Amino acid sequence: MASKVWSEDRFSCPVCLEILKDPVAIPCGHSYCMGCIKNCWNQTDLTGVYSCPQCRKTFTPMPDLCRNTMLAEVVEELKKTGLNPPPAQSYAGPGDVPCDVCTGRKFKAVKSCLTCLASYCETHVRPHSEVSPLKRHKLVNAIGNLEQKLCAEHQRLCEVFCRTDQTCICLLCSQNEHKSHDTVSAEAERTGKQKQLGETQTEIQQRIQERLKDVDELKQAVKSLKRSACIEIKESEKIFTELIRSIEKIHTEVTELIGANEKAAVNQADGCMKKLEQEIAELINRNSELKQLSETEDHIHFLQNFQSLCAPPEAGDLPSITVNTDISFGAVRKAVSELKDHIEDFCKGELVKITKTVNEVAVYSLQAPEPRNRAEFLKYSCQLTLDPNTAYRNLCLSEGNRKVTRRRETQRYRDHPERFDSWPQVLCREGLSGTRCYWEIACSGGGASIGVTYKGISRKGGDHYSSLGFNDKSWSLRCSDFSYTARHNNNHTAITAPRSPRIGVYLDFNAGTLSFYGVSDTMTLLHRFQTTFTEPLYPGFWLWGSDSSVTICHLN
Repeated sequence: MASKVWSEDRFSCPVCLEILKDPVAIPCGHSYCMGCIKNCWNQTDLTGVYSCPQCRKTFTPMPDLCRNTMLAEVVEELKKTGLNPPPAQSYAGPGDVPCDVCTGRKFKAVKSCLTCLASYCETHVRPHSEVSPLKRHKLVNAIGNLEQKLCAEHQRLCEVFCRTDQTCICLLCSQNEHKSHDTVSAEAERTGKQKQLGETQTEIQQRIQERLKDVDELKQAVKSLKRSACIEIKESEKIFTELIRSIEKIHTEVTELIGANEKAAVNQADGCMKKLEQEIAELINRNSELKQLSETEDHIHFLQNFQSLCAPPEAGDLPSITVNTDISFGAVRKAVSELKDHIEDFCKGELVKITKTVNEVAVYSLQAPEPRNRAEFLKYSCQLTLDPNTAYRNLCLSEGNRKVTRRRETQRYRDHPERFDSWPQVLCREGLSGTRCYWEIACSGGGASIGVTYKGISRKGGDHYSSLGFNDKSWSLRCSDFSYTARHNNNHTAITAPRSPRIGVYLDFNAGTLSFYGVSDTMTLLHRFQTTFTEPLYPGFWLWGSDSSVTICHLN
């Protein structure tokens, strides 16, 4: 066993760690495979200085490489006696990083060297843990496309990140064309990006949890819907069965009514016919007697019976009869037909109501997510202009009715029923409803309140009921130099937050939310009202500070 280990160490190439192939000895005395040493030296051919991979002795120019015949014969002889086999390894497959040193079919690389810019299998990575100069190289888990980590211009490792151009560069680039740029080490930039990556991961994980919750709620809603549908189908079936039974009962009653009427009429007619037939028989019998009397030759017999036989016939029990020759139950059929039409019309109308009710049942409703940054808020930006007909007489409108300033002098406004006559307020022309809207306001001067109101807010009188936020028709945010106050129906909430140069107002009418944000580099939520809006809302402003002004910002 010892002799085999000795043989393997002495006759293995220090580069590929396999038995020497076409062995050559370089001037320092170390031996290599012909192909391995050529590959090593070809990589440094630009410098003109060639070194031994083991002892680092340099040669200029490149020594001639000739096959060592005697060493080759010894190696062949040792191959016949047998050497230790290489460690068990798996060959590189699709998606694996192949070893850059293996010849023929390549083994799977386990490490990549960022200094050598090469990937090595378990066998060929050994020198990096055994040879002192190689121990200083940086090894990482095997990665592919190492050439992409080289600077295309200088063929050197990209170790620097240019923040100005947002690209990876080498040290030479940072000293030349990127000299005046903001550059940091790749590791330092990675640290900052890693934090951002963590925040993104946290956000994604939060979204995953939200979506998992949505899925769970959907599953529960579907189960509830199926259970409810099953119950309603059974209950509806009972109701319709009872309805069918009621119709069948009416059908039976009508049939029985017709039958009973028919039977009574027939019985009555049969009785009448019997009496008629009896009367007819009596009349026929009397007529026969009268005939016999008229034909007798016995005058005495004739005279004796004439008085009784020729007396007028007695009136029968039956009055005069008029027979209805057009007798039928057609009127009943018409009434039943009208009942059918009435039921069908009623059912059609009720079916429309039922269909509408059923269609309103939904497992979920789709709604766009709440905006998370200013770019997303700007998707809902709307154009607003101030309405001069509502402006208090000491408010001056300018910049195309997008700016209002409180002045000491009275403005020349015409009388108008919608004008505020006691408080320095003004509303916008546009009524907002049924959608999402976003606008931004810049305030300056003493102070102002920003809000929205229904059109029915009081415009007259000196009480605070006509002020924004002091009634149940309006919502406002009072902005001063040091604080904010949210107010609705004269209920207020104090807010502590830094003064922002702009206030963003976000209205989601259908969701019933009105949100105020401090706008700077980020969006800071100051306050959110949650309610149910029942009428269009008109943005408005109350300039309670002297010489204060409010500007509706252009967002496009």
